[in-house]
Amino acid sequence: IRDYVSCPIIFLTARIEDSDKIKGFSIGADDYVIKPFSVDELEARIAAHLRREKRHNTSSKVQFDEDMVIDYSSRIVFYHNNDMAFTKKEFDIISFLSQNKGIVFDRETIYEKVWGLDGIGDNTVVTEHIRRIRAKFLSLGERPYIETVWGCGYKWKN
Repeated sequence: IRDYVSCPIIFLTARIEDSDKIKGFSIGADDYVIKPFSVDELEARIAAHLRREKRHNTSSKVQFDEDMVIDYSSRIVFYHNNDMAFTKKEFDIISFLSQNKGIVFDRETIYEKVWGLDGIGDNTVVTEHIRRIRAKFLSLGERPYIETVWGCGYKWKN
């Protein structure tokens, strides 16, 4: 689910088993509401998730150099005034690293921040996503903005 949308996802269900809840969260749920529930409670949960989402999207456009601007609220990277196509996870990695530029993060930390603690898979997917991000920047003839710090991890170049 999270590969296609970034809005809050709330499961409304009659399933009460812990295994069902865990599966729901592992596939991308932000909340899990069990029937019966009141409409007032549901509205309160939705409002809380939207407030949280708004807090995460407070910063908008950030210019990194004369060539690149990242619009975090629209989830678009502009390079030479053209928007670049990144998948949701690629943009999430760009967003995380660029908002923490100069700080080195290992694959495990990047995986936890982008896929979450309950992500399915392992942190080797981080390497593949970073390879794709770099390839997209290099296809435009420019340096990749993500630098490898050998034996440590990755960082956004200053």
